[in-house]
Amino acid sequence: MSNPYKLAPNCILSRVTDPNENSESYCAGFELSEWRCSGLADNLIEWIIDYALKSDELRDTNHTNTFVRLKQAASRVYTSEKYERRGEVGEIAAHAVCRTYFNTIPVAARVNYLSASNDPVKAFDLVHVKYVNEDDIELWLGEAKFFKNRSDAIRDAITSISAHITAGFLTNEKLLLGPQVSNDIPLSAKIKKLLSAESSLDELIGSAVFPVLIAANSDATASNTSASNGYSVEVDAEMKVLWEKLKDSGLTERIKLKLLYIPLGDKDALNEAFDVRQKGLQIG
Repeated sequence: MSNPYKLAPNCILSRVTDPNENSESYCAGFELSEWRCSGLADNLIEWIIDYALKSDELRDTNHTNTFVRLKQAASRVYTSEKYERRGEVGEIAAHAVCRTYFNTIPVAARVNYLSASNDPVKAFDLVHVKYVNEDDIELWLGEAKFFKNRSDAIRDAITSISAHITAGFLTNEKLLLGPQVSNDIPLSAKIKKLLSAESSLDELIGSAVFPVLIAANSDATASNTSASNGYSVEVDAEMKVLWEKLKDSGLTERIKLKLLYIPLGDKDALNEAFDVRQKGLQIG
């Protein structure tokens, strides 16, 4: 049986800072001296099939049913008219970055995972697996924050992560996630064992990476017209401030954190552009 996640869409988000063990930044870039808001919204729509559909649905997606699959995915992302405070844009961006730059694949479709929980607001925003080699895996348990203000975003992320690494929360997550693991992804039995009631939470945390995606308005993006070296330096400075706040929280000493920063030109404009496209797919 073929791996349904072997292929993935192209990602518009390019690295704008040098990769390191702790943090990386990605930007949609600029076009005609303006931040590529529309291009990023388009690209996030391209990713919703990979983000929202189950593995068997992905395997059965081809040129004869792509539009139907897009409509299905759009309906699963959200159907609410009030989109302003929703965070799916950040979650899809986190999904795309982790799939593209770290070769992770979903343990279970995000929407499917949420439907199994009575308290989806407190669930992980991303549940992926990374294959370190033929026999070893890392579980990527992520948080995504899509905010106007960077300081508010990192503060909210720290609060969420702190709540999510408690014994009670992780035990409940294992109960929810275990049955959701797709049998057709590589090493599914090993993933299920890690998420079983018999496995220690220490083993789970020891095998986990906690990516924290911050997508927020950036002074650097708003004041630049191209992805120049100077722009990269400014973005790097913003990212380092966010990383220092994560370190000051004490979380970096308890778990393996990975900061993923997406500097936005205008959060509200991106949110609106994505919503127009997403709602358009739901019509009819």
